[in-house]
Amino acid sequence: MHTVVERELELKLVLSPERSIPVPARLTYRTEDPYAVHITFHIGSDFPVHWTFARDLLVEGVFRPCGNGDVRIWPTKIERRSVICVALTSPDGDALLEAPSAAVAAWVERTLRLVPPGTETERLGIDAGIAELLAPLPADDLWLSDPWPSDGSADGEF
Repeated sequence: MHTVVERELELKLVLSPERSIPVPARLTYRTEDPYAVHITFHIGSDFPVHWTFARDLLVEGVFRPCGNGDVRIWPTKIERRSVICVALTSPDGDALLEAPSAAVAAWVERTLRLVPPGTETERLGIDAGIAELLAPLPADDLWLSDPWPSDGSADGEF
């Protein structure tokens, strides 16, 4: 059975140190994709913007700065509010977003209770998939038997 954990949030898109605008967003975690978190931003366009990155990155980012390249996350305080900053970089541009720490931390905790760290591989069904690929089929019985009739010679004789 697959489970989805979602949370609607209002993030702030930071335009400058003095100005930001609200951006509705949805955090999504799916047990069938246990290593990833998904964020969907509803920016008032015809299509929402989707980002996917490692759950471990968000888990660590709740406590300390982390990430390289396209996604960087760190906790901070802004005007006495605890926030999680998320910096996103793509060929289309860069964005700095602020999310409420308590809401993000509570959502992350729900995902960790559902799929504890270190148990993600079990959710992927890799063992079952490999077993299915390697399971003999009825036609395989033909290959298990000797396809050439015996010529009557004993083992080791030519």
